[in-house]
Amino acid sequence: MIKQISIKTSSRIEMVDITSKVEEVVRDSGIKEGICYIYVPHTTAGITINEGADPSVVKDINQTLRKLVPPDAGYSHLEGNADSHIKTTIVGPNTFVFIEGGRLQLGTWQSIFFCEFDGPRSRKALIKIIPDRI
Repeated sequence: MIKQISIKTSSRIEMVDITSKVEEVVRDSGIKEGICYIYVPHTTAGITINEGADPSVVKDINQTLRKLVPPDAGYSHLEGNADSHIKTTIVGPNTFVFIEGGRLQLGTWQSIFFCEFDGPRSRKALIKIIPDRI
């Protein structure tokens, strides 16, 4: 079964920590061992796992993406959000985390981030818990 979580963003470019929402889905599933697959069905938003303890990491990631893919670089796409599509391609629309003992196996400093590149918007992430078949 696929579960959906809602994310409301407030900036054009923003990384929202959704770790606790994903942990809740895992907890509610009752699955003790398996894989948590997270997918973002948007062409201008993505998902990544990175450090969540120090907010300067998120700031640095966003600043670097702005430098690498500036919004006003003369793109062919006429909607004005070509940079958002490119950033999404770099970051990617999905990730997964192993589940052991009913818990996400994230590293000490890791968090799961929804990456908004064309906000503010109301978005969603889809989560599928795949149990081990042992």
